[in-house]
Amino acid sequence: MNPAPEYVGDDGALLDVAETIAADWAVLGVHGSFLALNLDTGERLGFDVTRAMPLASVVKVPVALAVLDRIAAGDLDPAHPVTVDPATSSVGPTGLASFRHPATVAVGDLLQLMLSMSDNAAADALLGLVPVAQVDASLRAWGCTGIRVRHRMNHMYECAAGAAGNDFSLALELAVRDARAGRHTIETLDPARANAGSAAALVDLLRRVWCDAISAPRATAELRRMMGLQVFTHRLASELRADTLRWSGKTGTFLHLRHEIGVVESACGARVAMAALTRADRRAGQAPDIDLAIGVAGREAFEALRR
Repeated sequence: MNPAPEYVGDDGALLDVAETIAADWAVLGVHGSFLALNLDTGERLGFDVTRAMPLASVVKVPVALAVLDRIAAGDLDPAHPVTVDPATSSVGPTGLASFRHPATVAVGDLLQLMLSMSDNAAADALLGLVPVAQVDASLRAWGCTGIRVRHRMNHMYECAAGAAGNDFSLALELAVRDARAGRHTIETLDPARANAGSAAALVDLLRRVWCDAISAPRATAELRRMMGLQVFTHRLASELRADTLRWSGKTGTFLHLRHEIGVVESACGARVAMAALTRADRRAGQAPDIDLAIGVAGREAFEALRR
C-alpha cells in the first residue's frame, strides 16, 4: 500500500497542478516523485520531492559534472584517448556498449556519448578515470547530500543477472514484486545501496548548474551544452516541443524505473528545472503511456510556472 503523496506548491493553483499530476500517474499504476522549479522566481510544485529513488542513467549527470570539474581544474585532458573493449565493457543498447570491436575515444567525446545517447560503456570508462568514490566525494564537497553515487553502471546489470540469470523478464517481475513487498532482491533497486537521489536534490543540482553556482563556470556551461544534445525525447521533452522552447535533459531507464531530469527554457526567458522519478507497478518493458504521462506532467508544470 502506497501512502498518499505529500504535495508542495507555492499557492493553491500550483498545488492543484501537483495533485493532478499525481492522480494521473496513480491511474496508470505509477509511483514516484515529481518536482518543477522556476529558476528565476523560486516558485515550485510537485509531490514526494524528498523520496530517494534509484537513479539508473540519471546518475550520469553528476558523473559528468565531476569529470568536467577535473577538466576545468586542468587535472584531466578532454583529448586524452581511452580504449574501450566490448569484451570487457558495460552492457547497454547504445553507443560503445553496443560495439563489437575495440574503439579509442577521447574523454570529451566519452562525455558526449554518455549524455547524448546514455552510453553505459562510455560512463564506466569515465568512472575508470574519475572513480565512483571521487564522484561521490565531490558531491559531498559541493553540498549535494541528497544524491549518492555508489557503483558503476554495469553493476545494475550484474545484480539483475545475479538474481534472474539472463532472463530480463524475470528480473522485471522480481523488481515489480519486490516493490510491492518493500524488499529488494536486486541490490541496485534499493535506494540505500544504489546510485540514488531525490527529485528535490536533483532539481537543486540543475539549479546550481544553470546558475553557475557549483564547480566552475567552464564545467557547468559544458554540461548544459551536452544535456541539450540528448537524443531521447519521449518523456519530459515530448510535450515541450516548440521553436520557442529548448529542452536539456537526461533520461534514466532500468527495469520498472522510468526517469528524466532537465531544464526547459523559453524564448521569453522562463527557465524551469524538473525531475520526474517513476516506478511502474507492472511487468512491461515498453510503457508509452507512462512516458506520455511524464511528458504531460512536464508541460502542465511548465505552463503553471512560466508566469
